[in-house]
Amino acid sequence: MEILIIVLLVVLILLVVYAISKIKRVDESDITLKLSKIETDIVKEIGDFKLDFSRVLTNDFNEMNDRIESRLNKIDNRVNERLDQNFDKTNKTFQSVLERLARIDEAQKKIDSLSNDIVSLQTVLTDKKSRGIFGEVNLNQILSSVFGEKNDKIYKIQHSLSSGVIVDAIVFAPSPLGNVCIDSKFPLENYRYMLERGVSDEERKKREKLFELDVKKHIDAISNKYIINGETSMQAIMFLPAEAIFAEINAYHSSLINYAYEKQVYIASPTTLMSLLTIIQAILVGMERDKYANVIHTELNKLGEEFMRYKDRWDKLSSHIETVSKDVRDIHITTDKITKRFDSISNVNIQNKVETDTRELVGE
Repeated sequence: MEILIIVLLVVLILLVVYAISKIKRVDESDITLKLSKIETDIVKEIGDFKLDFSRVLTNDFNEMNDRIESRLNKIDNRVNERLDQNFDKTNKTFQSVLERLARIDEAQKKIDSLSNDIVSLQTVLTDKKSRGIFGEVNLNQILSSVFGEKNDKIYKIQHSLSSGVIVDAIVFAPSPLGNVCIDSKFPLENYRYMLERGVSDEERKKREKLFELDVKKHIDAISNKYIINGETSMQAIMFLPAEAIFAEINAYHSSLINYAYEKQVYIASPTTLMSLLTIIQAILVGMERDKYANVIHTELNKLGEEFMRYKDRWDKLSSHIETVSKDVRDIHITTDKITKRFDSISNVNIQNKVETDTRELVGE
């Protein structure tokens, strides 16, 4: 076995030596040609690769450039749109600001005018007579807005009582309320004096007492002058044309409310007076409606009787209409029958004529 392996190794060595000797015999010129050809092919392939790579790179660059340009154009358009929109918004905002500034300017002018009017009103209200006229005008406006202008059946302005005293207004309310006198009072001086700032608590209490005394004086005057047994109601109304004074009394001077109640005098502001007068107006309307309730009931009974007559006559007319309708249907049926009979007669004549003509032709 070992001998066989040695023999195979020797043979293999011989074959290798033979192969090496063969290789050495190859012509060196062929190798050079093959190498030059390989070099040429490699150079050509490299050139083709460069050309293709350059072409592809150029195309990619152009496409990329087109995309970038397209996106830049879109971005530019969007930016322009946004700029235009923002410009429009800015322009509208600017115009709105100008309009508001104009309105503010107008409002400032109105405020200045109102300030002048307030100063003028304060100047007017400093005089007692002017305050009285202001209250009477305000009272007249409220009465006319509720009852209508110059409605002497319900109210009167500057009405003279049997005692010779003239009341600002009187409302002819139904019983048991009766004729209610309304007098306008405007205790403005002590009210302002009471609300002045920078005074001590003791001084403020003194001023509050002065204000309460002033209001009580007005309550006493109304109770003594405008409540007359048998002529007026046993209650009267003191009208305060300023809501602020009315609110002050109700909020911080309950003793005045109790004092007025004892004197049968009710304190009212423009708002509360309008509510009270509206209630009186509703009562008057209800009384007028009740006054004519019997008349309305009688007329409704008469109307019911007339309606029953109308119903009987309508039933009779309906019966006649049904009878006439039945007669019309019968006449229509008879007309159809007569029409069919005429048609059958006409068809018989035509058939007989045809048969006669046929016989004559056959005979010939």
